[in-house]
Amino acid sequence: MISLLPLIAIASISTVDIRQYGAVGDGKTMCTQAIQKALDEAATAGKRVVVVPAGRYLTGSLHLKSHVELHIDKEAVLLGSPYRKDYDKGEWYSLILASKANDIAITGEGTVDGQGVRLAQDILRMIDAGEVKIPPKGWRANATDRPQILEIDDCRNVRIEGVTAKNAACWVQTYRRCSNLLIKGIKVDSKTYWNNDGIDVVDCRNVLITGCDVDSDDDGICLKSDDRKLACENVVIENCKVRSSASAIKFGTASHGGFRHIRIKGIDVRDTFRSAIALESVDGGILEDIVVEDVHAVNTGNAFFIRLGHRNLRVPPGSVRHVVLRNFDVQVPAGRPDDGYPFHGPIFEEPHNINPSSIVGHSEVPIEDVRLEHIKIRMPGGGNKAVAYRPLGLLDKMPERAEFYPEFSMFGELPAWALYMRHVRGLRILDLQVILDRPDYRPAFVADDVWNLKSDTIAVRGADPTPMLAVLQCKDVKVKGVQINTITWGKRLVIKRAGANPRGRHKPSPR
Repeated sequence: MISLLPLIAIASISTVDIRQYGAVGDGKTMCTQAIQKALDEAATAGKRVVVVPAGRYLTGSLHLKSHVELHIDKEAVLLGSPYRKDYDKGEWYSLILASKANDIAITGEGTVDGQGVRLAQDILRMIDAGEVKIPPKGWRANATDRPQILEIDDCRNVRIEGVTAKNAACWVQTYRRCSNLLIKGIKVDSKTYWNNDGIDVVDCRNVLITGCDVDSDDDGICLKSDDRKLACENVVIENCKVRSSASAIKFGTASHGGFRHIRIKGIDVRDTFRSAIALESVDGGILEDIVVEDVHAVNTGNAFFIRLGHRNLRVPPGSVRHVVLRNFDVQVPAGRPDDGYPFHGPIFEEPHNINPSSIVGHSEVPIEDVRLEHIKIRMPGGGNKAVAYRPLGLLDKMPERAEFYPEFSMFGELPAWALYMRHVRGLRILDLQVILDRPDYRPAFVADDVWNLKSDTIAVRGADPTPMLAVLQCKDVKVKGVQINTITWGKRLVIKRAGANPRGRHKPSPR
């Protein structure tokens, strides 16, 4: 049960206008010193609200101090400098920074514009001049060399409300190791460069993200964990709209500590290249007590992806357990969902047909206790053996790829078109509807090393007349309304059809 501590709003005791300190809203005059002076005096003199009035105020990095609210009026724009030299570095470079501050806020109906395209051009110039280096296997500057719009580290009682953040040269905003964080009613519009994550929350506690509209050329709302001693805990994400050329809502990939006690509700997803919901632990973290409900997704590459891997070999694999996905209505297209983005998602390393939703654990540490309730997914079908082919007779040859970067496409061609399950213990399915627009050579469902699978009311409709579950090395499988194919291994492959009775128990057979 999540219990958010009170998120403290800063009292408007007094206000100060940045023009009183010499700021000029012509979009040309550098206002960094004037705005910073206003912020500093507000912190020391008790003037808690610093107002950015109508106009365009060009600035480099600004540092927000305790007990200060930066209020950006409706017609006001904080315009980030197009030159990297004007930015300070916290953990990363950023336009607005705060560290170890309490009771801070950024509010208003105005805009913070990072001028990401011009800033990226300046960084390319720095690369040519040898001032910034490209990683040995890379083709662009590191994310740490490209400024964000907002970086809030180790702060308590943080409120970000109403503003628009746009055109970052990297992640738009990052919150690290914060407690009592409220992000309410903000808009993100950032498609100017790679790694334009909309909202990144890293190892924070007591977080509410509500009523936000995110359009980003990378993950929309992303929870991460960088510290094995910390985690993202007590987080609520509700009533948000997300458009993303990666995943809409994502946990990971950084997953060292983990994610606990998370509630996500009322998410509207559109034009998302990867997954509508991606829950990933690959660095030894614990992902547990997660409830995601009321998700409506149109034109998304994948309904959901739940993954336990082992990328960080210095520590044991983590765990994924106690996950509920409820009330999903998802439409997956035949073409690229990210058409229209300036920067498309990456080309898949291996050609494959449209991927199903998947729940894939680790061969030594399975995913535990997952519930799928009232899920509806419409798939395009059209699986073609000429594009890629994964016959059921080769299920035992599916790659594990425990050390890979986690994405729904990481395994290449998957053997099911609706739902692929592997290394899972305790899976409950209640009211799952899958609709296929065109025939597909693959079965609807494949379960490999899944124990204690119980389902009620599974409906398969559309172009494929044969709802079928293929199982390999499974135990205690009870399903209703689905034909079961049991695959056993000996000298040759044997497929046993369930016949008139679709319910049954299937124990693992030796390979």
